[in-house]
Amino acid sequence: MLAVVDYEMGNLRSVAKAFERLGQAVEVTSDPQRLLAAEGIVLPGVGAFGDCMGNLERHGLVDPLRRLIAAGRPYLGICLGLQVLFEWSEESSNAAGRAGLGVLPGVVRRFPSGLKVPHMGWNQVRFTRTPPLFDGIADDSYFYFVHSYYAVPADDSVVAARTDYGEAFVSAVWRQRLFAVQFHPEKSQQLGLRVLENFAAFCRQAAATTRLHNRPGNGHSGEWRADVSRTSVSKDDGAQDADLPRH
Repeated sequence: MLAVVDYEMGNLRSVAKAFERLGQAVEVTSDPQRLLAAEGIVLPGVGAFGDCMGNLERHGLVDPLRRLIAAGRPYLGICLGLQVLFEWSEESSNAAGRAGLGVLPGVVRRFPSGLKVPHMGWNQVRFTRTPPLFDGIADDSYFYFVHSYYAVPADDSVVAARTDYGEAFVSAVWRQRLFAVQFHPEKSQQLGLRVLENFAAFCRQAAATTRLHNRPGNGHSGEWRADVSRTSVSKDDGAQDADLPRH
């Protein structure tokens, strides 16, 4: 089962339905225990960065997400789900900006003046690396975008793809079992479905590997079990009020 994180924003059901079209079991949930039970986590997003982080905080999901990602649980971020991986975004009504999950070093910035925002429509994705997410997909393929902000990673080694809009911006990142794309696979027709299918297949393979490592007598405790069991995954984390920035 894959878990689509429910933080009361965005295109959650459309992403879940896209997975269901592929025959993939999926659950839309805000329960950290259901995230723990899932083979992979999907965080879609349409809306404002501050609202997203505020809702994740209110549902007690910030710390569980950080810990599950750190433990190696496969993660797919879509659009805003890519941006919140970073440390900070200037998309906020607060002049100081808004803190993100901080899983990846870097910031999120608005497209410069002179460009039409949001960047909306089909655009090419140019691979800088080829993660399993892009298996069977040709370089420079077209995907559908809707966004006004873009990520600026501090570490170029996490960049998996770039797209040109006035200048080149990062349209996909990849680090081990963490994947995130700025475009919308659920709106990108057959190639978008292939991205989701690749992620689902990766999650099944990762889960099978973990189960194998957890078999009695093999000398391994399993990456997910060992890391996650040392932490509390609950909804009792403190919450902060959401900012109300404009996306």
